[in-house]
Amino acid sequence: MIKELSEEQVRTMTLEEKDQWWLKNVYKGDMPQLTIRSALTGMILGGILSLTNLYIGIKTGWTLGVGISSVILSFAFFKLIQKLKLGSEMSILENNAMQSIATSAGYMTAPMMASIPAYMMVTGQVIPMWQCFWWIVVLSLLGVLFAFPLKRRFINDEQMPFPEGYAAGVVLDSLHDEDGKQGMFKAKLMMIGAGLSALIEILRADTLLAKFKMGFLAIPHYWDDFIYKFATPAIMGTPLKHLTVQFDTSIVMMGTGGLMSMKTAMSILLGAFINYFLLAPVMIDAGIITDTTFKAITMWSLWGGAAVMTTSSLYSFFSKPQIIIQSFKKMFSKKEAKDDILEKIELPMWIFAVGIPVIGALTVYLGHIWFGIHYWLGIIAIPLVFVFTLIAVTSTGLTAITPGGALGKLTQITYGALAPGNVTTNLMTAGITSEVSLNASNLLMDIKPSYMLGGKPRLQALGHILGIFAGGLIAVPVFYSIFHGDISLFTTDALPLPSALVWKGVSEVLTKGLSNLHYTAQIAAGIGAVLGIVIEIANKKMNGKFPLSGVGLGLGFVLRFADAWSMALGTLIFWVAKKMCKNKDGVGYRAFVDNQETLAAGVIAGGSIIGIILILLEQAV
Repeated sequence: MIKELSEEQVRTMTLEEKDQWWLKNVYKGDMPQLTIRSALTGMILGGILSLTNLYIGIKTGWTLGVGISSVILSFAFFKLIQKLKLGSEMSILENNAMQSIATSAGYMTAPMMASIPAYMMVTGQVIPMWQCFWWIVVLSLLGVLFAFPLKRRFINDEQMPFPEGYAAGVVLDSLHDEDGKQGMFKAKLMMIGAGLSALIEILRADTLLAKFKMGFLAIPHYWDDFIYKFATPAIMGTPLKHLTVQFDTSIVMMGTGGLMSMKTAMSILLGAFINYFLLAPVMIDAGIITDTTFKAITMWSLWGGAAVMTTSSLYSFFSKPQIIIQSFKKMFSKKEAKDDILEKIELPMWIFAVGIPVIGALTVYLGHIWFGIHYWLGIIAIPLVFVFTLIAVTSTGLTAITPGGALGKLTQITYGALAPGNVTTNLMTAGITSEVSLNASNLLMDIKPSYMLGGKPRLQALGHILGIFAGGLIAVPVFYSIFHGDISLFTTDALPLPSALVWKGVSEVLTKGLSNLHYTAQIAAGIGAVLGIVIEIANKKMNGKFPLSGVGLGLGFVLRFADAWSMALGTLIFWVAKKMCKNKDGVGYRAFVDNQETLAAGVIAGGSIIGIILILLEQAV
């Protein structure tokens, strides 16, 4: 059973009190965690799952979380090993360490679907495979180092949910629960959620069903497809479906919403509503947004949304700097170090102090000799990484969504002013900030379930590093084998690479500096910057009870409306269930209140796993 602080305790207890409570009530001491078998299993599963992330990213530009998938696969494998009397089950912390490795391997593929192919398309030159491998590894390692000083602030003190990590923790707890009845109920509930989500994904696979002559079972990808058979609802002449205002039949994003707070989910929905119902139709009608695609809309709207996230995250962070100050004091004060009850458990701050200058300098050097980034421009990218990591971690902590694309664009516009006309510098510096912030956020996502279950954070960081190499050694060679050095295959039906196209497009727009950004986007960015600060000031004045989240509001501008709506609906369903289910012994209360996270995690896991399987089947059949 996972033990957690109440919302009131999170608000009122000091960091020292929270650390003492965790050490007494949660920490599992020397339970096996990063063992040889957990490391090997994580590296093997992570390497395999990194290929699914690579494929999906090439096709859609999106990356999928593989943590929950790896946890269930690993648990099932070692359960079978135990039944065959060939070994024992993994401990819950071994399974968690394995998940950290696999997740790291899955997410390190991000540059191969964005900045790297965009660079190749712009220059017409193929980056040597060994350079690609070490570039990604160095950026990923820098991301791990930037995460070190942020863990105690975002996880220990603020107790941010990190929904995907929380879901992994709940799944782990359910699988390893020794309480017979409660454990079985959790497992059944998770299976029901997973089964329903998986069934919906199967019924959505119309192409695959048709190949097996079962097309009559298929359901549409969006429920509103039925409406378009009779009418075309539109705003100012733009069909709603072109504005991404649709109702997705998948319930995976609804499961994600089940792990969000009402404040975050409604803020995302409000941002999406403002963008897609008001601003985007006006901009399209005025000819400022010239195409009615999601990519074209976000090329305009991301500036305002990213500005809200930027100022909101920075103000929130610097309005409470004592955690970072205390972390630095611990490096130079022996007394402080002795007073730290988690000294031998937490990530040592000296690694951060030494590692970032060393790996940062290596990043700047490699960027110069491989991609022609001037030293001073590379050096500027390092503090930008810190700024964007704060934003990315805040976003990931609240929603499980890391806005790497939006943050990359902020770097591109910055370097559009610093180095106008230098397209390659524009692309690769954006790759630095995006990839590093992504890895830092994912490490904290991995540490969240470890914190929930009583593990050692420093072992999670080591596992993350193992995953980086596991994913790189498999995914990079596979990526190069797909296009065989022929860049002309990029942007074809086989390799559409939508993210790389957007990155390339933004860099080309900004080659002459900020003047190429439409004045309305500049105005939106200015308003967004002020709005983010105002929201955080209001939150501070009202002790966090102000009904809007700045990061959530900004995210609504860069997500599809269909996804924002699905997440908000998921949050709303569980909120209503809590209001309606009063009988604590009833099934409804036990399922939707006591085990909300278990049910939501099942929905996410079932839909994600079967989605990967269906993609592989569609290619094989």
